[in-house]
Order: sequence, then C-alpha cells, then structure tokens
Amino acid sequence: QLQLVESGGGQVQPGGSLILSCAASGFPLDVFTTAWFRQAPGKEREGVSCISAGETIIEYADSVKGRFIISRDNAKNMVYLQMNSLKPEDTGIYYCAAGWNSSPGICTGVPRQGPYSDWGHGTQVTVSS
Repeated sequence: QLQLVESGGGQVQPGGSLILSCAASGFPLDVFTTAWFRQAPGKEREGVSCISAGETIIEYADSVKGRFIISRDNAKNMVYLQMNSLKPEDTGIYYCAAGWNSSPGICTGVPRQGPYSDWGHGTQVTVSS
C-alpha cells in the first residue's frame, strides 16, 4: 500500500514562501497522479493542484495560479509544492494525495477528492503577521 508523508509546513508572514514535500513509500510513485489539497479552519477540503504521473498534465486552482508550483521526482518518490507570495487565506492543513494515473478525469481542472485513494496525514501551513 502506498504511504504518503508530508513535511515542510510552518508559519510564515504574508508574502513569504514555503516548500512542501511529500515522501511516498510502499509502491513506485510513477503509476500515480498526485495532488495537493488543503483544508482551512471551518471549511471543506479543497483541491490545490495536481500533476500526472508523467508530468504531462498539471492543474491549479485559480486561487493559487501564478503563485504555487507543483513538481515531482519519480526517481526519488517525491512530490513538491512550492508556495510563493503566500496570503493569510492560504492558511490550512495541506494534504498530499495519490490516485491511479488511469482514473478518468483525475487531473482535469481543479482536483476532486474522489479519484484519490491514498492520503497523507497533512502538514499545517499558517500565514500570519
């Protein structure tokens, strides 16, 4: 079974940057589409970005376009989310998720939770002055 562990969260001032990492183990990552989701206090979990197994498809939520960059290193079984120009509304728990790359629509537009079968426990990101 694929296991995912996020790291890199923390507290940062508005305008600052963070890089989140997601380490995968138990199964080769190169057959999975991977994604980042986040959940703000009192709100539902929402999709942030996804990247297909071969990196040919990348999608972002409108709220993070131009500020966040998703990437992956299949040789290292790692997924990353570079977050720049952070805003207070980016505060939340960030989750790494993976789903079979062949799942229809898994990375079409903003990622939805349904196609993703494996999840990490999350890492807290707080943007505050």
